[in-house]
Amino acid sequence: MIARLGLVLLALGAPIAAQKRDVPRNDPSNCRWCGGDPERMAAAGVFSHGGFPFAATDTAQVDQLLGGKDIYWIETAHFELGLALAPYKVGTNESKKIRAELTEIAEALPDVDPKTRVLDPFLRTHLYALRVEKLWKRFLDIVRKTEADFPDGMSVWLQGTPYRGEGPYVGQKGKFELIVLPTAADQVTLLKTHFGLTIERTQRWNALERDSLIVVTNLMENDLSDDERIHGHVVFNLTHNLIDGFKHYSYDTPRWLNEGLGHFTERELNPRFNTYDASEGSVGMKVNKSNWDAEVRELVAAGKAPRVAELSALRTFAEFTLAHHYACWSMTKFMIATNPDGYGCLQEKLHGIKGADGLPDASNLPDRQRDAFRECFGMTYAQFDEAWQAWALLQQ
Repeated sequence: MIARLGLVLLALGAPIAAQKRDVPRNDPSNCRWCGGDPERMAAAGVFSHGGFPFAATDTAQVDQLLGGKDIYWIETAHFELGLALAPYKVGTNESKKIRAELTEIAEALPDVDPKTRVLDPFLRTHLYALRVEKLWKRFLDIVRKTEADFPDGMSVWLQGTPYRGEGPYVGQKGKFELIVLPTAADQVTLLKTHFGLTIERTQRWNALERDSLIVVTNLMENDLSDDERIHGHVVFNLTHNLIDGFKHYSYDTPRWLNEGLGHFTERELNPRFNTYDASEGSVGMKVNKSNWDAEVRELVAAGKAPRVAELSALRTFAEFTLAHHYACWSMTKFMIATNPDGYGCLQEKLHGIKGADGLPDASNLPDRQRDAFRECFGMTYAQFDEAWQAWALLQQ
């Protein structure tokens, strides 16, 4: 379902010096940075290194199911992660970024050396814990919300009052989940056992029992290798789940809007690596051009740029052409850059819709979107297309 990225993961398999030999490698006590100590973890914004509900069961059962695979677990305020990642040697082109991130982590975990050139698996979990929480804050900023705007997960919505979702995680009751596995076979084993799926490429799924949205991916099938590619891929897919879960996942967000936002957050990190959604059975896009502004300018200048009405009519990712990907990203960038409140308003209008019977109702979503453009941006579709294209021609 996801586009190809590239390179090969460096696996430095030697155990860390502080590792205890009588417990599994992924046991929290083996984390040389926090040692699984509650006070040290709390200082770092970490709730646990495992022992929490996950997918259709919990971390212990996932460990048992995938015996022999060292999955390093970490739980933060809003996410639960399982990362089967080997030690990693930091490349020259990513050292500045990672050093800055490790400097942040070292404020709470002073044993971390920001200049370290090899990241052990536990340090990688702390790194991704930092990253996903940064995505959480960025997402709230994009949709113009605070955590106080969502229910506590225990109160009951009263019909006739504004609907804000079912729980504190932008409307979901359960935290957002991610697991990164080594191979497609590992992914299929997990998906088949937990959800009855046999998909080898990245899968986003709704764990209904816990009202939690999960991303399941693997390094091999998705050609994820160096840390920058993994980071971008993770952000792209978690963004999809965040926007689908906004005010609760009761129906799908218009495809062009969640794909556009996924591209936007991934490309904010690094425009060199790009993920593309595709339908099941498709190999997806494999284009990795970095200057999408130039591609959009060319489409606009040639009179071939997709318009909002065209993007809104796309029902499946199989219908997306490369031009559609460029356009939905550029329109998203345009809205957030020039009218961030308008963009937040648009998402507010399209999520959490209830019918007269109090049930989720997306039956007239196209009409609601058209009305939302007038209300949130003060534009018809034609006026929006004109304004976006004029802006796009000035982007470098």
